[in-house]
Amino acid sequence: MTGKMVLCVDDDPAVGKVLSALLEQAGLTALLAASGNEALEALGRHPIDLVVSDLRMPGLGGMDLLRTVAARWPDIPVVILTAHGSVPLAVEAMRAGAADFLLKPFDRDEVLYVLEKALLAHGQGSIPEAALKASQNVLGDSPVMRELDELVRRAAAGSATVLVRGETGTGKELVARAIHERSARAAKPFVKLNCAALPDALLESELFGHEKGAFTGAAHRKPGRVELAAGGTLFLDEIGDVPLATQVKLLRVIQEREIERVGGTETIKVDVRFVAATHQKLEALVASGDFREDLFYRLNVIPLDVPPLRERREDIPALVLHFARTTGESNNRKTASFAPDAVELLAQQPWPGNVRQLENMVERLVVLSDTTSITRSAVEREVEREAARERSARGSATGVESEAPSALGVQRREAEREAVLDALARAGNNRSLAARLLGVSRRTLYNKLEEMGVA
Repeated sequence: MTGKMVLCVDDDPAVGKVLSALLEQAGLTALLAASGNEALEALGRHPIDLVVSDLRMPGLGGMDLLRTVAARWPDIPVVILTAHGSVPLAVEAMRAGAADFLLKPFDRDEVLYVLEKALLAHGQGSIPEAALKASQNVLGDSPVMRELDELVRRAAAGSATVLVRGETGTGKELVARAIHERSARAAKPFVKLNCAALPDALLESELFGHEKGAFTGAAHRKPGRVELAAGGTLFLDEIGDVPLATQVKLLRVIQEREIERVGGTETIKVDVRFVAATHQKLEALVASGDFREDLFYRLNVIPLDVPPLRERREDIPALVLHFARTTGESNNRKTASFAPDAVELLAQQPWPGNVRQLENMVERLVVLSDTTSITRSAVEREVEREAARERSARGSATGVESEAPSALGVQRREAEREAVLDALARAGNNRSLAARLLGVSRRTLYNKLEEMGVA
């Protein structure tokens, strides 16, 4: 056994399979159990170091398993898996002795970070440092990234709010997590919320929590992400998508460090550090009235800019080797490698999707290759295929089959442009109001403006 043994308990085989692959990739040994009873049998037979268990299972559920492990094996930490709708149960499990909890769907970095923290807290050592570094998707060693790393180190030493800016796929979340892990709050939760992934009506509840009966379907009191991040860091991704009404309340939290749950009257003091991220130009949103100027200045205390991959091409070879190793291990192609001229060709590509696009390309090459060594010709074929897919996607979106736009396609785009500009004029350049006039979401309007080249 080369690493710690983790018992994964879930009645969903798909969850067990994903967790098992993730943990073994990180140098840990994963053991699967489909129920609480199976888990108890495994605990009696194997030297388990940590348990990761779902809450809702037939028979012996997660809470009962947690209590049994605490009574019989008090040195074994238990991490609870739960869906968003069961967060109150997860909080109850923490009070009952759970080391931590993970929200489904989870990602690799978050799982390894939580397990590392649980093992350290119980004196069980740690996940191998190399595995943890591999889990954090190498940012790079170019001069511009070394400068960013130094700024991250300085920001981590304090408690000021940080605004991380950069194009989609550049690694803004990795920067936020690095700030947390290098700070005095590292032993406390790192909680993240994608502000663009939730409807406006749900965002406030997710941030601040709600009381029982606050709205239809609110059957239990639920703590929000601000409360869950107590003592730690709250990472607000895509902060530019927060609606104005919620911006007012968020400003109060950052200024006063206090919240009120939706439907509640009690003022709750919170100790949270805020790190926000966006790919949008917040100054433009402030000018258009879509983002509060006072909130912008509260967030922009320490601005950090993550450069796009095209501005740090010297990092691409190291990133390719890193992704070849990590994606090769997760796809059972552990010996996958790239020929030097293949890496050279990858370094010459534009990468509009940045590090995330590069990682996806490397994984496709590793999975689809007939050999363990990926050649330049294999990269050329995949680059051509991706270009063809992008051309096809653009054609499908505009109803055009070829590179040459049809008359109908041109007329439709012109009509859309006129409608958008007319709505903006009628709304006094207020983009939220213009989106309502057009009957589309604010995000759709921003996408259209970007396509049209309207700043």
